[in-house]
Amino acid sequence: MDTIASLFSFITTPVSWVIVQFHTVYGAIFGPDTGWAWGLSIVSLVILIRICLIPLFVKQIKATRAMQTLQPEMKKIQERYKNDKQRQSEEMMKLYKESGTNPLSSCLPILAQSPFFFALYHVLNAIASGKTIGVINEQLLASARQAHIFGAPLAAKFKDSADTIHALNASVTDVRVVTVVMIVMMSASQFYTQRQLMTKNVDTTVKTPFMQQQKMLMYVFPVMFAVFGINFPVGVLIYWLTTNVWTMGQQMYVIHNNPTPGSKAQAAYLERLTKHVTHHGKVRRRGEKAIVKAIVSKGRDRNEFERKFINALNKSGLAAQADGTVAKGEAQAVVQAEDGTTTATAAARRQQPKRQSKAQRQSGPKQAGDDDTTSLEKSDEPQDARPAAAKQPEKPGSGTRSKAQSGQRKSGPQRPKSPSKK
Repeated sequence: MDTIASLFSFITTPVSWVIVQFHTVYGAIFGPDTGWAWGLSIVSLVILIRICLIPLFVKQIKATRAMQTLQPEMKKIQERYKNDKQRQSEEMMKLYKESGTNPLSSCLPILAQSPFFFALYHVLNAIASGKTIGVINEQLLASARQAHIFGAPLAAKFKDSADTIHALNASVTDVRVVTVVMIVMMSASQFYTQRQLMTKNVDTTVKTPFMQQQKMLMYVFPVMFAVFGINFPVGVLIYWLTTNVWTMGQQMYVIHNNPTPGSKAQAAYLERLTKHVTHHGKVRRRGEKAIVKAIVSKGRDRNEFERKFINALNKSGLAAQADGTVAKGEAQAVVQAEDGTTTATAAARRQQPKRQSKAQRQSGPKQAGDDDTTSLEKSDEPQDARPAAAKQPEKPGSGTRSKAQSGQRKSGPQRPKSPSKK
């Protein structure tokens, strides 16, 4: 144990220093030897660590979104190699490598806070053993050993003997009850967080290794907390329960404001966004503009919920723009149709004249060299409004050749060809 503690000594001292600083603040309010002062110090340590891990959490969200953009390609791979699971896995790994994504990125926050977890464990274990550690001196050690949370010492464990618990001025029943309740709360919060992710924020149309990983974590982590929790001190249980509650709240915020495309959470979000946009006639938040912009740029790749959102805006007389805003009326230059082309392009295609056959071009009223628009304008003009030069017949010998002389045969009987001489 001393060897392991020495390996974490580089982080044990900073963790103990942070706890002592928070204890100084809370001790002035609740008393230095109370469980509230030491317990809130541990809670504040968790909050500080999780705030520092927010950039890593943002990176995790970006990696998750990158995984979601690959889902159409994943679906194609699954359909192509549905009878060859090994080849399917190889193609999936190749796709991850080419796109620079990692399906294990969701474990980064857990791995990043693991050193702090073990450092706190060794700090509390030293307090239970009556040994100084880090910046915790003899006076702080005695104060920490007197601190109790609902009758259970911070350094007590579920499996501690009665003599060890009595040495900490506590009863076995209080320690067992408090630890069991906290272990159950830890496991329940972890299970709810993973279940919320699997049932609300996952596109179930595509099965990926990421989904299998989350499904595994949903059942494995609660069991791990239940098994290993009986070996954790009460202070460590407070730490892990706090970080689970933080993760649950963080996950709820992400699901509510930035759901996964194709998930149930996205359907609920777009329904709320539709009511908000149709009521106010505009998109006000930056995050909402980013989501509308992403939906417009997808074109034919929109899912069912995104198509319903666009159709609902159109029925309300609004049109989504490429920059994420909405405008009243038709925005034909920006809004994309279901076939992937813009409505302006589709309208231009409808306005193009039908292509005439060769016989129609030769026998029609339009002559070679005339423009369609010019002929239509001439036909619409009154006869008197035309220039006088156009009414006068051309004089023979003038520099302007007639249309018959410019390569077209005159109508009328043609001279028969002479028979060939033998």
